[in-house]
Amino acid sequence: MKSRSLAAFALLTLAIAGCSNGSAPSASAPPSTSARAGSPVVSAPPANITIYGAASLSAVLAKVKTLYQASNPGAVLTISTDSSSALEIKIEQGAPVDVFLSADTANPQKLIDKDLADGGLVTFADNLLTVIVPAGNPAGIKTPADLTNKGVKVIAAGDTVPITKYANQLVANLTKQPGYPTDFAARYTANIVSKQDNVSAVVAQISLGEGDAAIVYVTDARTTTKVGTIDVPAAANVPATYAGVIVKGTPNPDAARIFLAWLAGPEGQAILASAGFLSASRQ
Repeated sequence: MKSRSLAAFALLTLAIAGCSNGSAPSASAPPSTSARAGSPVVSAPPANITIYGAASLSAVLAKVKTLYQASNPGAVLTISTDSSSALEIKIEQGAPVDVFLSADTANPQKLIDKDLADGGLVTFADNLLTVIVPAGNPAGIKTPADLTNKGVKVIAAGDTVPITKYANQLVANLTKQPGYPTDFAARYTANIVSKQDNVSAVVAQISLGEGDAAIVYVTDARTTTKVGTIDVPAAANVPATYAGVIVKGTPNPDAARIFLAWLAGPEGQAILASAGFLSASRQ
């Protein structure tokens, strides 16, 4: 009787998952993570999972929460977002977290290096960069080269925030592009008037018209109608790879691993793609 009850529960879960993504339920095994995940995905009862996520994931994680809970009855996701660097420090300091989703690979790797992760990195998305301006583009920004124009107020993030690392690389790449001055990087830096805690705060500043332009992720520009975008030359753009880890000491390691596998699998990837994220690079 016990085995038949478990089988019935599994079939019910698959049926609900099929309804949540508009397709028929699949009989295939759950999606697996990359080999770097460290441990195989196993069956586990639904559980409360606390997730720390990069600020640039805020909007899409709200969708992830709704759909994951709908397809996994009994599971409850608790999500907190901030800059990846700030979240990594909180985890080091003992914050009770099950899964860390970062906008880079460096911050979760820090946890691995300090023996604070259960398993390896799981890459789950890529992103690209763009320039945003307030609606109406009052400073008349036409190309990224205009970020160095006299009087242009650039909003940036703090030095340890992943978007800053990517933005600095973009600026360095643009310096090598035709039509960009050799001192482009220095002039761009001189125009930065504010450094925010995370990329969501950067977008908010531009949305409010408190700056003329900012370099952010493509997905951030899609979260509000109060900004416009300026295309970045494809040859200079910088791919941002997002990676997650299971935090060591979690009371729900199996449930956390199942969630991370789901995010890196077909259903999670579909939600991420709908928000503008790209398929993760597999290194």
